[in-house]
Amino acid sequence: MSRRRRPAKREILPDPLYDDILITKFVNNLMKDGKKSTAEQILYDAIDFVGQKAKENGVDVFYRAIKNVEPVLEVRSRRVGGSTYQVPCEVRAERRKALAIRWIIKYAIAKNGKTMAEKLANELFDASKNEGSSIKKREDTLKMAEANKAFAHFRW
Repeated sequence: MSRRRRPAKREILPDPLYDDILITKFVNNLMKDGKKSTAEQILYDAIDFVGQKAKENGVDVFYRAIKNVEPVLEVRSRRVGGSTYQVPCEVRAERRKALAIRWIIKYAIAKNGKTMAEKLANELFDASKNEGSSIKKREDTLKMAEANKAFAHFRW
């Protein structure tokens, strides 16, 4: 890792169907072995399923799910003297979205269901209603940060 300067952020092009950058980021996280068209199809099918299930626009449900899963606080390890403390820190906006996407995909894979599109649709639907595994993960992360508030003065 270079100490001189930060590498430039790469520009992410919006996806072809919805013309949206967040959906492209979700597809890139969902993708395995470079099979982007398969990942796109899974997400598009999931958005369609969610739209039918919620009886509203699937993209709106997708956005609501991401917004609900985004964590506000997280703990980071900080070594002070001989001991390591879990220090609560605010999460940057970019990292919030990345964590939300990662958690939704992780818990969708763990769900029982027929196809990946259906599992992802169920997780997105649950997250949009503030339920499900990914919401529980956000709550656990927040509880951990709240429990370690005493170490907030170690923030750097």
